[in-house]
Amino acid sequence: MDYLHAIILSIIEGITEFLPISSTGHMILASKLLNIVQTDFVKSFEIIIQLGAIFAVIFLYWKTITKNLEVWKKIITAFIPTAIIGFLLFKIIKNYLLGNSLITVIALLIGGILLIILEKIYKENEHHIENIEKISYKNAFLVGVFQSISVIPGVSRSAATIIPALFLGTKRKAAVEFSFLLAIPTMLAASGLDIIKSNFSFTLFEYSILVVGFIGSFLVAILAVKFLINFIKKHTLIPFGIYRIILAIVFWLVVLK
Repeated sequence: MDYLHAIILSIIEGITEFLPISSTGHMILASKLLNIVQTDFVKSFEIIIQLGAIFAVIFLYWKTITKNLEVWKKIITAFIPTAIIGFLLFKIIKNYLLGNSLITVIALLIGGILLIILEKIYKENEHHIENIEKISYKNAFLVGVFQSISVIPGVSRSAATIIPALFLGTKRKAAVEFSFLLAIPTMLAASGLDIIKSNFSFTLFEYSILVVGFIGSFLVAILAVKFLINFIKKHTLIPFGIYRIILAIVFWLVVLK
């Protein structure tokens, strides 16, 4: 991996982390197209540069994060299931799931179909919750349970949190913002655990690659977050479902054929 690879992957990460299209799936496909070998460092890079995207959320939602304790209580409640699953299955996730092209394609395809079907069924009502702090602890925990499914590459953490939040009676904007904020402890924990497990055994060059990736994903994610908030006010998630299906087909033809 070189600096150009790091820049390309960071742009992809920044765009896809918060959209319901699977950042991991895109990273795997991009790595294949760029002929980047899936070494332990590359896998760590793909996890750690998510921190850049997370800091974009912290930057944009600083006031909400620092001044609303009730929101944090709901976020931590939702984080618990994923924390348990991620810690217990860390080795399986990194050694067998990350980088698995077949699983990624299947998850992208099924996820895209489900996204379209669920959006066709879903109807937003006036009584639905429009503020994150009003989400019940039970519903926050259930959203966290669904988020834990996103340890499977191709599922999309964003989709796995937004869709259940909608069906649990949360309005679109609140569901998307809850997904953004839930990413903070989730991705911080995932990146932190990976760094600890790696024993900080990166070379100076590898650290510089990580810095480039972090900055790139941070800047691009700011734009992606703003885009999704504006998009969701007027549109459904169906276009993303269609995109996932197309991506799965392209993935199959380019990588697996």
